[in-house]
Amino acid sequence: MTQVLFTNVLPHDLLVENGRIADPRTARPGAETVDCGGGLALPALVDAHIHPDKTTWGQPWLSREPANTLRELIDGDVAARARMTAPVAERAGALMDRAVAGGARAWRAHVDVAPVYGLDNVHGVRQAADQRLDLLDVQIVAFPQLGLLSHPGTAALLERALDEGADILGGLDPIGVDGDLHGHLDLLFGLAEAKGVPLDIHLHDRGESGLEQLLEIARRTRQTGLTVTVSHVFCIDKDLKSMGGGLGELLAGSGVSLTTCALGADPVLPVADLTTKGVLVGLGSDGVRDPWTPFGDGDMIARTHLLAYRTDARTDEELAACWATAAHGGADLLGLERSELHPGDPADFLVVQGTSPAQVVVDRPVPTHVVRGGRVVARDGHLLERTPR
Repeated sequence: MTQVLFTNVLPHDLLVENGRIADPRTARPGAETVDCGGGLALPALVDAHIHPDKTTWGQPWLSREPANTLRELIDGDVAARARMTAPVAERAGALMDRAVAGGARAWRAHVDVAPVYGLDNVHGVRQAADQRLDLLDVQIVAFPQLGLLSHPGTAALLERALDEGADILGGLDPIGVDGDLHGHLDLLFGLAEAKGVPLDIHLHDRGESGLEQLLEIARRTRQTGLTVTVSHVFCIDKDLKSMGGGLGELLAGSGVSLTTCALGADPVLPVADLTTKGVLVGLGSDGVRDPWTPFGDGDMIARTHLLAYRTDARTDEELAACWATAAHGGADLLGLERSELHPGDPADFLVVQGTSPAQVVVDRPVPTHVVRGGRVVARDGHLLERTPR
């Protein structure tokens, strides 16, 4: 059995045997040794919400057009992507490599499905992911960005996508985009039940309309027993106590999970309030250098810093909780084993210069080592050479 001993690392040496953490006292003479230079080992991070098919990562600069509404953003996205010349697999793959070098172990990738695109985006992202199976776990969400009911032919494409590379069925704003709460959700939940797949629904709608949709999704989740995530959830724009009505308990009881992306001017979920109530919350990048935004870099350490900043985390405990959201919340949401660096855990971790998770969240150091399945795959922010698959 192959053993690798990571030494000179806080809080203690780590032994890896066949891709899992083992008791360092069982290290055998001759085990391969990696000197970590006195760095701190932390669990690898999970990007629970990203749109890699849209990215221009590694491509020439894209100038964005003004947009004031969700529909204007969607329409501008379609126009800009028609001018992109690099294949989806190339652009998405470049961003995957960047994310791995920054310490990511897994993605939930929302990929546009619509008549104007067919399944090209799904196939491209799946191709890029399959070429990096040893680096990154990728779940693909077949996402009807342009609308579901409002774009005839999309439902049939979503069903095909689930047979041709997608793992999860997506939806968005049943009222704000499609104007039909129950029609949209009838289709989504019906197809998810028929195909035996989870759901992940974008919810940008705010105020009472957004809350109405969230509560209906929670009701159907409890009724069907499906695995359901709601992303963004801008209708929760304050602490849960001020919203009243036991919303946290209701969401936890239904089994609905949530993701937030700590975006610019948009509301950020009150993660601490939600997790205290038992709601599972993950953190994601959302768009990265795409027609929607010039910002983002796929770096989940930086995104964890943004979550801490936007939620006014100050104490060591609050800052460490942000790391836990990105690492363990994301792993739980994607159905992956947690990597808490205990014997038996997956050996997916990173080493950074720092003395505590709190300091790392604030300082945003570049990982000196990124370890995937016990193998060092990146050093000092750069992916190591590997044999193409």
